[in-house]
Amino acid sequence: MHDRIGSFLAVAVIVCGVTLWWIAVRLSGSLIFPTPWQVVLGIVQLLQQGVLLKHVAASLFRVTYGYLLAATLAIALGLLMGRFSRVHVACNALVQILRPISPIAWIPLAILWFGVSDVSPIFLIFLSSFFPMVVGTVAGVLTIDRQYIWAAENFGISGFKLLCFVIFPGALPQIITGMRIGLGVAWLVVVAAEMIAINSGLGYLIIDSRNAGNRYDLVIAGMVIIGVIGLLLDRLMSGLERLDEVQWRYGR
Repeated sequence: MHDRIGSFLAVAVIVCGVTLWWIAVRLSGSLIFPTPWQVVLGIVQLLQQGVLLKHVAASLFRVTYGYLLAATLAIALGLLMGRFSRVHVACNALVQILRPISPIAWIPLAILWFGVSDVSPIFLIFLSSFFPMVVGTVAGVLTIDRQYIWAAENFGISGFKLLCFVIFPGALPQIITGMRIGLGVAWLVVVAAEMIAINSGLGYLIIDSRNAGNRYDLVIAGMVIIGVIGLLLDRLMSGLERLDEVQWRYGR
């Protein structure tokens, strides 16, 4: 019942927003800024031309590649930093120095190192999602009740087995939170990178539409598609928080 009410309220808010958008355009008399219906027609045009799916696939490919690479390395490093104090001392300073640097600031270096190719946005996606996952994993390990670790060690579980079967499951709720944050940042960064460092993807679609005769209906269409995909990606990640292996930390 609560889910149905929540869904109804979400749809109602979106409908109100679209209505206000339409009213604002009509009252302003703008000849450039599109109405919601013009944006819908723009999306249909992109689908008919086969352009939209190509750009969506390009963006999703880059995000998937960079994000999975970041998740693999970040979770491994976070587990080691959280478990071993010497690793934490050795790596934490560098992590904290690099973490506040905006991924956008790395764009000139990414172009210099990798050129205008898929590698540049993948590198930026890797950077943007790596640090939230490292921090989340370390926090997850440090919040594990020490009694679980002591109990496992009393049964002769140590080393790699302790890391995989006790520490990793114990830190999993925080790890998934870090992954969720990292994915959101990665999706944001890929759009910015595609506006500058690549010639395909949704970011490129937006900037190309603006340059091609100020097609702001296609600009807004690209923004809408980015938002919808971002919502779907967040729902996908939030679904992991409902797994039985994670619910023990959040409660029912």
